[in-house]
Amino acid sequence: MQRRHMIAAGLATAVTPAAAQTPLLLHTAGPGSAFLPYGTGVAAYLTRAGVPVEVRQSTGSLQNLTRVEDDPNSLGTAFLGSVADALAGTAAAGGRRHMRLAALFPMYETSFQVAALRASGLASFAQLAGKRVGVGPARGPAEIFFRAAAETAGVVPAEIVGGDPAALAADVVAGRLDALWQGAIVPIPSLVAVTTGADAVVFGLLPETVAAVTSRLPYLSPSTVPAGTYRGQTAPIATFAAWNFVVANRDLPDATAYALTRAVLAATDPAAQMHPMAAATLGRNAATNRILPFHPAAARAYAEAGIALP
Repeated sequence: MQRRHMIAAGLATAVTPAAAQTPLLLHTAGPGSAFLPYGTGVAAYLTRAGVPVEVRQSTGSLQNLTRVEDDPNSLGTAFLGSVADALAGTAAAGGRRHMRLAALFPMYETSFQVAALRASGLASFAQLAGKRVGVGPARGPAEIFFRAAAETAGVVPAEIVGGDPAALAADVVAGRLDALWQGAIVPIPSLVAVTTGADAVVFGLLPETVAAVTSRLPYLSPSTVPAGTYRGQTAPIATFAAWNFVVANRDLPDATAYALTRAVLAATDPAAQMHPMAAATLGRNAATNRILPFHPAAARAYAEAGIALP
């Protein structure tokens, strides 16, 4: 805590006049996304801390990453799975390898769980074999990670059903689907809808499945959902999560990258000072990024705060 106060006290001297005069652009996403309110809160916090930031809406992670790649004065909110696509130049990233991206600080994790009616008897991932499982939008991240977990665990569902999470939750409550797998900030709204609409259970994955999937997909990290997160949940849930990070161009001036990273590390209560979704925007969560190098000036700020990076 003393170190954080020291960081906050010295912040004003870290911002150069040039950085103070030219607002950075923080690319988020459109209305209805989690990126937009998070980015708006963080931009306001950084501006108050002496690093002016303006929000720009976009279509999401991949567009943000391209904008950051092309503009040293841009920042972007990004899902680490999309970062992996951008670094590799996959078809999802338009076949273009992004070579100038650098990590700054963690945002929040997108954690994945399953909900099913208690009457179904389903209480473990292995029991989803032969069942109809909803996975959210077709070919979206939730479906991709469900397939990875199912393959790793040797689980073969009868059918994988895509669609709107709210509609899929209603299908589980009505008995038209056996289970719903989803990912978001916990508690996941669609799973909450299942547990409030019927007597239901929420569960995750065996530790060995978590270890295998996170080894295979290094942008995922082990995660635990605390007991009591969902109605009737009496024990923690083991699963994996995909983190989201704010990223920059590696040519972002060192003084600016250093100042804004120090400002974020100085926040004693990110949920109150930035946005409720920023509760996990803490230095200790920076190590969840294992695929994208940190901006050198950001890495210096972490080192000074005594935070080890991967």
